[in-house]
Amino acid sequence: MTTYGATVAKRRLARRLVELRVENGYTANQVCDKLNWGRGKVGRFEANVWKRPEMSDVRDLLRIYGVPDAEREELEGLAMLARGRAWWREYGDVFEDGEYAGFESDAERISVYMPLILPGLLQISAYTEAHMHVGTKSAQWRARALEARQRRQQVLEPNEDGPGVELVAVLTEASLLYRWGTRDQRRAQIAHLVAMSQRPNVELRLLRFADGPHPGMSSLISIFDFPGDEPGIAFLENDAAVQQIDSVPEVDVYKKIFADIRSAALEPAATTSYLTRLGDTLD
Repeated sequence: MTTYGATVAKRRLARRLVELRVENGYTANQVCDKLNWGRGKVGRFEANVWKRPEMSDVRDLLRIYGVPDAEREELEGLAMLARGRAWWREYGDVFEDGEYAGFESDAERISVYMPLILPGLLQISAYTEAHMHVGTKSAQWRARALEARQRRQQVLEPNEDGPGVELVAVLTEASLLYRWGTRDQRRAQIAHLVAMSQRPNVELRLLRFADGPHPGMSSLISIFDFPGDEPGIAFLENDAAVQQIDSVPEVDVYKKIFADIRSAALEPAATTSYLTRLGDTLD
């Protein structure tokens, strides 16, 4: 069985439970009645709004659906993975937008485009702090959020399985030229981008002012691809909310949009050269 992280394992298990119920010709309420559960419990499982699946509940569902031994073992394995205590659950006060951090942590490839700010995975602490200060959150929340941001960035670090999660990020010149902090801090951020661009698992591409309008002028897209045949997921973000896109056709639309944005940007080597020159001249 392909190894998944806790968040993706839970999502995969929820989707398979829907399929099994439909294959057996039951409604969600009929399954609840058969198991003497309150109405709505099966629906919550299938909508993936459970935090940690109870093994006894999963086994009851697999029994009702007559799942063969081989698949039962696989699905119970997914349930065990889903019960893992993910680090980011300790930051419920920071991650108020569902399970974004979990999908980010479990992805094997992350594609991200943000038109006016650098992606969180590429920010140095000074950049993060400067941008958090313009918000309305308390100093205590900002300290927690900075800690969580630094923990998120560990997905790009080498591990026993390889160089880390693959990241494809399209940056804009606008995200680099806003004045924040000191000149040394701004240069340090660009130097960090140059260093990250040289990692084998990181591809950076830059959209310059000089190249004019481009696809995705107002888009803000994060796309996560997962191991095996698990479908990808997309997130769209604005100041008010984060929208999660699960539908495969819709995710494919956003993958096409991201591909167009990526194609409009400088190639990786040219991006690194441009960033290096920009860092040398930034005032």
